Amino acid sequence: MNLRSVVLAGLMLAVMPFSAFAAELPDLGGKTVTVVTENAYPPLQFVDPKTGKPVGWEYDAMNEIAKKLNFKVEYLNTSWDAMIQAVSDNQYQIGMTGISINEERKQKVDFSEPYMRSEQFMLVRSDEKRFSDAKSFADVKTGLVGAQPGTTNFYVAVYNLLDGNEQNPRIKLFETFGATIQALKTGDVDVVLTDSSAGKGYVDASGGKLKLVGGPLGAEDFGFIFAKGSDLVAPVNAAIAVLKKDGTFDALTKKWFVDYKLGQ
Repeated sequence: MNLRSVVLAGLMLAVMPFSAFAAELPDLGGKTVTVVTENAYPPLQFVDPKTGKPVGWEYDAMNEIAKKLNFKVEYLNTSWDAMIQAVSDNQYQIGMTGISINEERKQKVDFSEPYMRSEQFMLVRSDEKRFSDAKSFADVKTGLVGAQPGTTNFYVAVYNLLDGNEQNPRIKLFETFGATIQALKTGDVDVVLTDSSAGKGYVDASGGKLKLVGGPLGAEDFGFIFAKGSDLVAPVNAAIAVLKKDGTFDALTKKWFVDYKLGQ
């Protein structure tokens, strides 16, 4: 399957009702909005190894949203495990790091409308022969999966790869997504779950050392997060709708999931 096919299969932009495009976009008057991210989930957001600068789909998307709504973005960085609570506490106005929309998180923060839908796949070393899908991985009792606690990858691993026990010793926890990839490469874990397109980027950059196996393990919608009751939610949703309709998000998806080669 070529890269374009993988992207189309694993990444589907959510559809917005036409009525969302009808209203004129609000003008936020050039005010500064703090946006926090982890810079650890390529190609959504990461530090480009060639330039040392933070880049990615979400950066470009947020910059386009800022243009549409006339606000300035101040980008800040924090760890994943601190982000949702920090946004909930109004330390930052918007959070972005490929955050899956779910009911538990909605108790703490408000979400934007989905800007992207993706599916989880198994990323393994290219010489892995003990398993080729979720079922056969579960049968390899010594097989280990690496994940960040509290992430979609963690919960999919618990409930789709293993036995539903969140304390299962076969799950090894890491502070960043990049650390899980490094652990996979060094043999400290045997599988990492990732969005299909991000995984393909890692495969392409691995020099033949990594591969994707098995089928999709579940779809998830990504959204930006805000403190409960934030007055930024409605304007950002309106801008998302416009950027989907005018093809901007499609162009960004091609740029980051098709044209960009991680690590090259």
